[in-house]
Amino acid sequence: MLRSLVILLIFVLSLSALSNKNLLKRADGFVNSSNKSNQFRAYNDYKNLYLRALMNDDSRYKKSALVGIVKSGTKLHIDISQYEDELSLLQKKSYKPSISKKTKNKNSTLKVKSTHRLKSVRWKNERLVMRFDKKLRNNQINYFTLYDSKTKLYKYIFDIHASMLTRSQTLRKKGIDKIKIAQFNTNTLRLVIQNKSKVSIHFKKDTTSLLISIVPSKKSSTSKSVHKKVKTPPRLDRNKVIVIDPGHGGKDPGAVGYKRYREKIVVLQIAKELKRVLKQRGYQVYMTREDDTFVRLRNRTRFANRKKADLFISIHANAVAKKHASKAHGLECYFLAKSRSSRAKRVAASENKADMADMGFYGKSCLLNTLSSHNIVAANKLAIDLQRGALGSLKKLYTIKDAGVREGPFWVLVGAQMPAVLVEVGFITHPKEAKNLVNRKYQKTLAIGLANGVERYFLNN
Repeated sequence: MLRSLVILLIFVLSLSALSNKNLLKRADGFVNSSNKSNQFRAYNDYKNLYLRALMNDDSRYKKSALVGIVKSGTKLHIDISQYEDELSLLQKKSYKPSISKKTKNKNSTLKVKSTHRLKSVRWKNERLVMRFDKKLRNNQINYFTLYDSKTKLYKYIFDIHASMLTRSQTLRKKGIDKIKIAQFNTNTLRLVIQNKSKVSIHFKKDTTSLLISIVPSKKSSTSKSVHKKVKTPPRLDRNKVIVIDPGHGGKDPGAVGYKRYREKIVVLQIAKELKRVLKQRGYQVYMTREDDTFVRLRNRTRFANRKKADLFISIHANAVAKKHASKAHGLECYFLAKSRSSRAKRVAASENKADMADMGFYGKSCLLNTLSSHNIVAANKLAIDLQRGALGSLKKLYTIKDAGVREGPFWVLVGAQMPAVLVEVGFITHPKEAKNLVNRKYQKTLAIGLANGVERYFLNN
């Protein structure tokens, strides 16, 4: 306990070395980088700034931190919905409409700020999704194109009757020179897509969202692909050790779901399939349990540490109460953090209960505080790659919901000396998803997807 408190104190002192102003400045510099590692650094800096602001009751830095968390989290495809809601409430409280004397004297009519606000901007299935806080009307969206003969640039412009929650953003897409979104005037949010060659644009309105497909011309994509062929592709190093952890086991059945399917059996089958695929690809793979035996949570990461593993992947199946069973479904990945999300806390409580009873509340809290930052950037990247790999493989044959990458206080991940993630492969309580989870073909498809995610992680890092 004393050792944990000392580590926590060192962690806090290291954070305080930078002033709030410098921490914000550093995060703002990182967030606009195209480098994913820098974006992760920005996300963590904003989170640290947010915690400081909460402790000091500093509303100004709290707002700046929330804006940064939303911006960086959106780029990294991290679930930041709770931070979005908090930012929305904070801005509503701080917004006070003002009437300038100049406007009042010259005009009898006053400019009214748009009642619609942009909540998030993200890429989903190669489409740009702009989500607003209210239902969009057709007359709120004005789309037009421009061509500048001097600069020889094509511009595709969306003017939307709405306002932004964050500052202007520059987005990136392969084959497109520039994509920028900013507040054009009090009532108009403007999205500009700029390119040297023609671009195919298709868009549709879906209640509170505007979905935009942006496809570069074949000419530009062909020239880029020819240029890419000249580059030497990165060589994949398969001399890696991976530890797979099938959740629960023995006296701990985990969740018992549809038709009495047991989590401990399903995840063991998937883990064995993943081990087989990874070994075929040349990796050295170990499992924390090979059969239906009980392994304490703390011993799982100890095993991985002894094996000097490069990755630790814990496999579990999600569950909800019977009355919600037909609604809750989807695949999600978690990395270690002391999450504020009620959803993450609920899932973690279910997975932690087999081994947490003998620890006091303060012991748990202290350990999570000191260890959640360990390998957090790498684990976050791994979770994203596993999620993409699994969904990419499964969606070719099955209908599967992307439940996202989240942070959560999972005891099984504490103490790992390598990037460690927990994969919730689906809801064993959902009738259709449970049938898939016990299906051997589905298990093999899922395992291939997770293995693809592992290889993507090693290629990128």
